[in-house]
Amino acid sequence: MALRMQKTFLYKSSTKIVDRLANWAANPWRRYSLLAIIFLIGFLVGSSLGMINGVLALMDPVGAFIALIFLELLIQARFVFLKSNKPIILVRVFDMFRIGLAYGLFSEGLKLL
Repeated sequence: MALRMQKTFLYKSSTKIVDRLANWAANPWRRYSLLAIIFLIGFLVGSSLGMINGVLALMDPVGAFIALIFLELLIQARFVFLKSNKPIILVRVFDMFRIGLAYGLFSEGLKLL
């Protein structure tokens, strides 16, 4: 027996926000600018995580493990959103954030060598 989500106010408003974002991003310039901003936010987060772990030098393996788990969760969320009937812009947003995060961590790793 499959459990269905209740149609609460939070559930309805979150689906409306995703639909509004998909309608807003139908214009290619808006879509590419949104994806570029998401990529840069992911890069900022990845760079900050690498910098904090590099400065503290206390829990480098734990920080790397947490970042790896977060990246894997984003990959699993991608497959969940591809199987559902959600707009494709949500998948692209997750992908760009994941790529920016990985690129930021990689660039910080090269700085620490």
